Amino acid sequence: MDFLAGCAGGAAGVLVGHPFDTVKVRLQVQSISKPLYRGTYHCFQSIIKQESTLGLYKGVGSPMMGLTFINALVFGVQGNALRYLGKDTPFNQFLAGSAAGAIQCVICCPMELAKTRMQLQGTGEYKSKSKTYKNSLDCLVKIHRKEGLRGINRGMVTTFFRETPSFGFYFLTYDCLTRYLHCESNDSWIIPKLLFAGGMSGIASWLSTYPIDVIKSRLQADGIGGVNHYNGIVDCVRKSYAVEGWRVFTRGLTSTLLRAFPVNAATFAIVTLFLMYMRADDTMNECEARPSIQQPTSL
Repeated sequence: MDFLAGCAGGAAGVLVGHPFDTVKVRLQVQSISKPLYRGTYHCFQSIIKQESTLGLYKGVGSPMMGLTFINALVFGVQGNALRYLGKDTPFNQFLAGSAAGAIQCVICCPMELAKTRMQLQGTGEYKSKSKTYKNSLDCLVKIHRKEGLRGINRGMVTTFFRETPSFGFYFLTYDCLTRYLHCESNDSWIIPKLLFAGGMSGIASWLSTYPIDVIKSRLQADGIGGVNHYNGIVDCVRKSYAVEGWRVFTRGLTSTLLRAFPVNAATFAIVTLFLMYMRADDTMNECEARPSIQQPTSL
């Protein structure tokens, strides 16, 4: 039941947050010499005008495809790691969350690679490649045929360095906020408290590793137009900084933070409502359900 609730919540999070993610990726990888977008709002406006609202949902199939597996890994690893550590302390929440983040990279990296390729094709310097991929699965299949396992795992190292501390800070922030807000209390404010805690935890997790995400997006987008610009992580960091300065590592941050809160708020709301509905005949109230909804994965 908890697994199904997590999947439902994660799906809601993807639907709410994917448009912001599309904008984030477009801003992160656009050329500094020939920028297509002036900022977050202009990017939203341009995509809707040129590609319709559906353009904001390019690549949504990839995160939806990996949703079940990611939830299974995160729920299982985080819960078992916490039990193995013995005590439910903030530090152990961080360690358990970091372990969950590290393990789920196996699915997260290929999923985000397909998402990034789908979000970018048919735009700017990638216009000539607009018919390359039919959908996210087709994208991964074609990348595998051309580049093998190494190709579909492009950006794995940066994904690992992003996800490991990010999930750690996510669970740490959520645990601290729910303790501070006394979410164990059975009051009428329990759901707003959980929504606030989840939303703020998502923001904290992104702030903790955002520069790494910029590099990951650039590496995964590299080569789409037939030309490779970077030889690796260090080369990408060096060239990006040399051309655009430190601000390059905050590209798309606004849309990411705008996305982080509603995504996690939606995830918690759906999970909570799902558990309340499924357990309508039980004596368990919202507060008693808290440990089961403590681990959303759609950051």
